[in-house]
Amino acid sequence: MLEERKKIVLHEARRAEELGLCRHRSGNFSLRDKESGLICLTPAGVNRTAMTVADIVVVDGTGKVMEAAAGRRPTSEVLMHLAAYDARPDIGAVVHTHSRFAQVCAVLRQEIPAVVAEMAHLGCKKGRIPVAPYARSGSPALAESVIQPLKESDAILLASHGVLTVDAASLAEALLKATYVEEIAEVYCHARLLSQGEPPLIPPEDLDLRPS
Repeated sequence: MLEERKKIVLHEARRAEELGLCRHRSGNFSLRDKESGLICLTPAGVNRTAMTVADIVVVDGTGKVMEAAAGRRPTSEVLMHLAAYDARPDIGAVVHTHSRFAQVCAVLRQEIPAVVAEMAHLGCKKGRIPVAPYARSGSPALAESVIQPLKESDAILLASHGVLTVDAASLAEALLKATYVEEIAEVYCHARLLSQGEPPLIPPEDLDLRPS
């Protein structure tokens, strides 16, 4: 079932590991088939280096498992993925990473402002990467927490947790956005250290922001 989409999920999950955006068993990835509404997700508790196409789990829009290998279940954060798809019917791909500089900002509940032009790739209506309120990993509260921030940006921070990015159709593009978030977070953290305060920001018109 949805074998080509499973291959994409596996490929991008491994790329995230190679890029250093998440290590070991952290992070999770999903891709929705818009025709059927079914979602291919990375499984819980499997290292990406050992993961195979057969390990990718398929669920419906309610989280009901439609296909899974023996002993495999969806990522423990499946509710967060489902909430993202419900909040943004336009999207088809979700990436969750635990990159280091972005996590520093997430721990501090520090939104990331437009310090570099790459912010324009993140669909930020308000010229910032917003922070979702803290909630326990895998909980319904975490799923609820992403709804409002995703309405203003394709990239958000999860307080004391990590990064969530979305894209209309491409998991590769959603992963690229997560890469941009980490690079922007690194620049922002260093800029604040060197300036001992808030750095200069990019004018909103230079980001070609969509109307809020």
